[in-house]
Amino acid sequence: MVLVTGGAGYIGGTTARYLIEQGEQVVILDSLVSSKEEDVPKNAIFYKGDIADTELVTNIVKKHNIEACLHFAAFIEVAESVENPYKYFENNTSKSLILINTLKNNGVSKIVFSSTAAVYGEPKYTPIDENHPLNPVNPYGMSKFFIENILSSYDASSNVRFVALRYFNACGAWGGSGEKHNPETHLIPLILQVPLGKREKIYINGTDYNTPDGTCIRDYIHVYDLANAHYLALKYLRAGGKSEKINLGTGKGFSIKEVIEVCEKVAEKEINKEIRGRRAGDPAVLIASNKKAKEILGWNITYNNLYDIVQSAYLFHSNIFKS
Repeated sequence: MVLVTGGAGYIGGTTARYLIEQGEQVVILDSLVSSKEEDVPKNAIFYKGDIADTELVTNIVKKHNIEACLHFAAFIEVAESVENPYKYFENNTSKSLILINTLKNNGVSKIVFSSTAAVYGEPKYTPIDENHPLNPVNPYGMSKFFIENILSSYDASSNVRFVALRYFNACGAWGGSGEKHNPETHLIPLILQVPLGKREKIYINGTDYNTPDGTCIRDYIHVYDLANAHYLALKYLRAGGKSEKINLGTGKGFSIKEVIEVCEKVAEKEINKEIRGRRAGDPAVLIASNKKAKEILGWNITYNNLYDIVQSAYLFHSNIFKS
């Protein structure tokens, strides 16, 4: 059986549903700090608890004969991490260390880790490949960077093997899972809140970047494709693959203005927008090289059309906001 930490969350929940669809037996451990029990996928065994609860994790591993862990449980808001670094280092890093050690001590030697492109920091070049220097510029990125290094240390000292998957901009909805962050900080759901009547307008932070239309360009990867990549990483480790750190992105980027235009097409209405000054620390372009994911995991992208990605999110949020 497979343990999914944070399996009631956005990406963790989608991945858990995907695993179940592939015939996997899934056990979810989630504190429900950022989600609700109703978000737990059906047909998964659920435990409410903390990843740092050594006794609980040990009991789960033994009772369900856990052979691998997909570790998603973490706080994810960059701005909050800057304001409250302790919360992120304590939860994301310290508790993950305890989890990894507990898994190792109980014979779980395969870990798929939910990492982030934030480990790279300001890009030196694009598309960003896995050889790009690592220089996280906020506590969120640092907290994930530390876990990657912890995993590498366990790989060197024991038989623990891992795949750290560095996401770029996760988005979209699938299988009943979509973004329900509170507060929401991700672009596509923020834009869609305007036509759905939950937000007056969307702010464009800076139109003077060195890009074709002056707005920031990002690589948007659908949550279904992320889920598929986690399953492929699990199969890779089962087949004896060595530890790897792998980017997950589409390899192409869209500007803020382009994303808004696609949202307008999907919603079939103009979206009220306002231009503001740049935000500190926003790189002009962030695009992934996904060559390694394709070569090592055999990963192929299903959602490579931004319209389809936005439409899946719009349908999800339309149902969420019905009242």
